[in-house]
Amino acid sequence: MTLTSSLAKFVLVAFLAVSVAACAQNRGQKETGGALVGAVAGGLLGAQFGKGSGKLAAVAAGTLLGAWVGSEVGKSLDRADRLAMQQTTHSALETGRINQTSTWRNPDSGHSGTVTPVKTYQTSRGQYCREYQQTVNIGGRTEQAYGTACRQPDGSWKVVN
Repeated sequence: MTLTSSLAKFVLVAFLAVSVAACAQNRGQKETGGALVGAVAGGLLGAQFGKGSGKLAAVAAGTLLGAWVGSEVGKSLDRADRLAMQQTTHSALETGRINQTSTWRNPDSGHSGTVTPVKTYQTSRGQYCREYQQTVNIGGRTEQAYGTACRQPDGSWKVVN
């Protein structure tokens, strides 16, 4: 796995975690919530890279980078952005065909994104999962990432990586 691929997965996890987290009412809460989610995801990602005594440094670096990216995402995406992204992601995972892109856009903020299922499979335990590509456009910058979500017993989708 390349650093770019891993960073993309981290960004996706941070975006989705923020999108399904409880919607904060003010900017400070969004920033703090995003930083916390990002720190956890970054720490987990850092643990994938480090070996031996370098593992602790990789976890620490991942945690710091994750907190920063999560904070920026939290500041950038407002409640309407997260709701649009969450609804589009759920719909794409639920009914989207392979390589069929679903889009969302918040006309108030100008933020937008896409979700495209790229593979569907069933685990050995009978759980349905979908691999997908997601983009988020904020302030003229586009972030792209890939992830996998699996259907939970209650019908919701949970990001698994």
